[in-house]
Amino acid sequence: MNHSASNPSQSKASAFVGGGLVGTLGGLIGLGGAEFRLPLLIGFYRFAALEAVILNKAMSLVVVAFALPFRTQAVPVAQVLSHWPVILNLLAGSLIGAWCGASWATRMRSDLLYRIIAILLVGMAVVLWTSHGAGSHQALLQPGPVQIAGGVVAGFAIGVVAAVMGVAGGELLIPTLTLLFGVDLKLAGSLSLAISLPTMLAAFARYSRDQSFSVLVRHRGFAGLMAAGSIVGAYLGGLLLGIVPTGLLLPLLAAILLISAVKVWRHK
Repeated sequence: MNHSASNPSQSKASAFVGGGLVGTLGGLIGLGGAEFRLPLLIGFYRFAALEAVILNKAMSLVVVAFALPFRTQAVPVAQVLSHWPVILNLLAGSLIGAWCGASWATRMRSDLLYRIIAILLVGMAVVLWTSHGAGSHQALLQPGPVQIAGGVVAGFAIGVVAAVMGVAGGELLIPTLTLLFGVDLKLAGSLSLAISLPTMLAAFARYSRDQSFSVLVRHRGFAGLMAAGSIVGAYLGGLLLGIVPTGLLLPLLAAILLISAVKVWRHK
């Protein structure tokens, strides 16, 4: 397969601004914005598909690592840890899914990987539009073996998607936590981060065995600036949360993902 190295088409100075825009979009919906960062890396900065995924994964790790302590003011650590069975349930599937997803991504032809990323972007747009902002729900499955099995299967699927796109997976984890386990939306955001971090580390460990992983060394300055911009942007987006009407915001962000999907699909 051909996952050749490429150079960003823009200067490093634009990385912070690009990361800031991505972080702001994500912050407006309570996420890190990795779903928006990936098509930017491919379409605007002209990175090859696998390199873009690895860069996105590295920056997602940084953003999530910062987001976890930030959220402890709203959701105490003790409250998160009290739901350890749910965390372990989803991790049982997501860790394996992340490793498998990263393995599959490194073996795919670049053109196939572009197509899969485009399809997943469309899926993210649908999830964003239909499930984000939902309140707490009664668990779809009663606690027991069936719910545990459902958690493992859902975790595996989320781990695969997160690994292939280089994202934290919060857009999928939060609905899963609220629908499958009946977790309150606010708590689900913190549980999502607690699950995302080890899941991303598993995918990151697998990607580190591929030659394309060297993109982090070659573009470490670019990646650092974009990650910093994403953190600042996520903070600003959080401040703007509630100012921009949700009825306007979610369709707009979903449309951005759909347009990005078309561009990634057509990418050569």
